[in-house]
Amino acid sequence: MRLVIAILLLLLAAAHLLLPLGPLREAQAIAPGLVQLILVELRVPRTLLVLGYGAVLGASGAALQAMFANPLASPDISGASSGAALGAVLGGYWLGFSQPLALAACGAAGALGTLALLVALAGRRSEPATLLLAGLAISLAAGAATSLALALAPSPFAFYDAFDWLMGSFTDRSLAQAAAALVPASIAILLLLRRARALDLLALGEDVAASIGLRPQRLALEVIALTAIAVGACVSVAGAIGFVGLVAPFFGRRLSRGHPGRAMVPAAAIGAILLTIADLIVRAVPLDRPIPVGVITALFGTPMFVWLVVTMRRRVTA
Repeated sequence: MRLVIAILLLLLAAAHLLLPLGPLREAQAIAPGLVQLILVELRVPRTLLVLGYGAVLGASGAALQAMFANPLASPDISGASSGAALGAVLGGYWLGFSQPLALAACGAAGALGTLALLVALAGRRSEPATLLLAGLAISLAAGAATSLALALAPSPFAFYDAFDWLMGSFTDRSLAQAAAALVPASIAILLLLRRARALDLLALGEDVAASIGLRPQRLALEVIALTAIAVGACVSVAGAIGFVGLVAPFFGRRLSRGHPGRAMVPAAAIGAILLTIADLIVRAVPLDRPIPVGVITALFGTPMFVWLVVTMRRRVTA
């Protein structure tokens, strides 16, 4: 199954880079060097961002679900994505930051703040309903604050400029922006993967984990900080994209036989696949205005979210 996922990911990456073929053929007829320019300047950054952002959402969602011991924990439902968007908006439109790395730092700070607030409100081992309510409240508050910050921004066109980005967009991203998002995110995810065994041990209970030398509180802080850096950096460049971080870990745990820590790697691959498919759908729709990729992920993620909630409710009542 893992081999199938790897092959599918490679095929989707190649399709995302080369499709549609029409513009490339037209560019080849005009000037042979124009094809390379289109690929390097336009399509390579977009493909790298799609694959990297999807992997970040999948791995981060798996890490958060392992830490909270809750299948509903994800970057969007926990408020991390909304907080990152708020941080990027404040940094870009209020503090005047324009460098991609500075905006990535602002996004990471916003995500860190919302995750810390979630832990303070709901706790790390809260009931699913408590986590869901606290996460939704934080997400709504951060979303409202983002809209207010855009409405009152010094630029009167801030809200209209940021609308597509708020729902997730990979259009016209440069290599510098891709690097600003993916370099810190990749470092954070690699550090998260080194904590896979610790997250597996944490699933046995905090007392058991502490008895073998693990520090649950320290591990929680590390997971929150690394997740905030990874998600915040990507959101600052491509916007907030929901439900990938919820759906990918669900299938990742199936491939890891229920081990929450080991689920991060397959969840990252599945997240990259899901986001690549969503962006391919966006590019295939023949409309004058592009559809935000977050709309597509919400269409396939919402039924999955509802199914998880109903399933957990049945377990509680049973």
